[in-house]
Amino acid sequence: MTSSALTVLTGAAFGLSLIVAIGAQNLFVLRAGLRGVHVLPVVLVCALSDVVLIAAGVGGLGSIIEAHPGLVVWARVGGAAFLTVYAVLAARRALRPTPDTEETVARGGTLVAAVSTALALTWLNPHVYLDTVVLLGSIATTHGDARWWFGLGAALASLVWFSLLGFGARFLQPLFSRPAAWRWLDAAVAVVMLVIAATLLAGI
Repeated sequence: MTSSALTVLTGAAFGLSLIVAIGAQNLFVLRAGLRGVHVLPVVLVCALSDVVLIAAGVGGLGSIIEAHPGLVVWARVGGAAFLTVYAVLAARRALRPTPDTEETVARGGTLVAAVSTALALTWLNPHVYLDTVVLLGSIATTHGDARWWFGLGAALASLVWFSLLGFGARFLQPLFSRPAAWRWLDAAVAVVMLVIAATLLAGI
């Protein structure tokens, strides 16, 4: 195995370690996959956003973010506010499902709403900048001239992960054939969002 291939694999392994954990973005992709609607656009938005952020980190944007901690504070507050609103909506669906919300779930919502939410959950999440841009970028620099191979590996891992999460969710659809299963999923989404929002505020 060549050194470049080894660096790509190292980047892929590190990239997976950052994105596989349960989070707001992953839960949204899973939900889209379970609905079976707008899966490709949601997967592309999340994966390509990761590619852009990884490239920014490898290119050195992380040092700029570290030099302006005030930006991180505002990002944490904004991200926590957005996640709290999303959690409240999910909790409302879980506690009081209505025919209108059930019909919306069946349709999967509009393409614009799905893409907008995917963009918001990605770019309004401060952890994306701290982990993908700052941390991954810092690790990439340790590989010197091969840092772009490291970034390539991380980008490929992101593309594979979101594709598996979005398109592989259909195998769980029989489990979610009952409305009660969706209520439990929404309850889990609400809890995870609130926990993430709390951790963001705690880090200020």
